[in-house]
Amino acid sequence: MLVVATTNPHKLDEIHAILAQAGLPGVEVVGLDRWPDLPEPPEDGDTFQANALQKARFVHQRLGLPVVADDSGLEVDALGGAPGVRSKRYTPQATADSNNTRLLRELLGVEDRSARFRCVLALVTDRGEATADGSCEGCITSSPRGAGGFGYDPLFEPRDHPGRTLAELSPDQKNAISHRGRAFRQLPALWARLG
Repeated sequence: MLVVATTNPHKLDEIHAILAQAGLPGVEVVGLDRWPDLPEPPEDGDTFQANALQKARFVHQRLGLPVVADDSGLEVDALGGAPGVRSKRYTPQATADSNNTRLLRELLGVEDRSARFRCVLALVTDRGEATADGSCEGCITSSPRGAGGFGYDPLFEPRDHPGRTLAELSPDQKNAISHRGRAFRQLPALWARLG
């Protein structure tokens, strides 16, 4: 069994779909919803890697099972890399709508809207720890488009699919190019070493 340190059903669905393609045969992948009394893992590091390791270690110490955690976010060049590790909590409300509204407000009149999604995953088992990362380059649109995905997806136009946001892609199209897809496709090799 491999525990994914998340209670976010959208993220868990994405990870299941990615791993179904990447191959982790014979491994049951479950989310933290199996342990409703487990406290929420801390996430107060200054980097994606620090947060991913912090979450994976926290859950591994409490459950004694192999754990994979990821931290991901949006880096906008014109904003000095913000929202970055604070992507989920970019506003006090910490909702997709409030975060997207703030991002668009901060980019009003800004010409260079280049950005990237980044993801770092951490695998922690009794045999050790390892990390992997992935990124997806693109730009921020001037208004949201599309009904798919979650978070900042309706505002992010990936370089691999010009003219379409991540929220306008099918789940398979998104997973093929996404930061999370690129990071989690490395998980089988890490699992072979540490699982």
